[in-house]
Amino acid sequence: MTSTTESLRELLLSRIRDVADYPKPGVVFKDITPLLADPVAFTALTDALAELCVRHGATKIVGLEARGFILAAPVAVRAGIGFVPVRKAGKLPGATLSQTYELEYGSAEIEIHAEDLDAEDRVMVIDDVLATGGTAEASLDLIRRAGAQVAGVAVLMELGFLEGRARLEPGLAGTPLGGPDHGLNSGPPSGDGHRVHQDGHPGTPGARPSLCRLP
Repeated sequence: MTSTTESLRELLLSRIRDVADYPKPGVVFKDITPLLADPVAFTALTDALAELCVRHGATKIVGLEARGFILAAPVAVRAGIGFVPVRKAGKLPGATLSQTYELEYGSAEIEIHAEDLDAEDRVMVIDDVLATGGTAEASLDLIRRAGAQVAGVAVLMELGFLEGRARLEPGLAGTPLGGPDHGLNSGPPSGDGHRVHQDGHPGTPGARPSLCRLP
């Protein structure tokens, strides 16, 4: 890890705030709003993710609802490429492609405007956190069903003990899963908690997130 990469890692981690017992007792919520409020940190993150997109030849960025929108849109502007939102079912007007995926209890469905992607596109998926990998995996299926290619997945934080990386590997088919720096692997959580909320909150009892490694 270079000194520049280490400095970026330290800057970003210093702007992620732990909020205890939110949204329920026993959960430590990883709040990225201090990072977003800091123009230096937010710019550094945007630049790093934009460089990752350019490096891997992305022509479009897919952002995952909801915090993925916040990160993906400025990255698309910085990289000079298009932004396409993946939303919960029923939130996009007009014709869409939909994909259902399994949750711990039940299932969920996401949608995309297929007309916004074509066979010439290479698509980088961006989200704030990789937990179980269910939403990201479903988004890869949507991208390919729309006729586009997958350039990779980029996230700010990875909860490694939830094994989302392993779940994504088949769908990535050799394309990278990366992030803004080289980071560290997350270990298992302390205590007895092993849950991430169904709504995608990046919170879990005792878990310490890591920033994803660049490929």
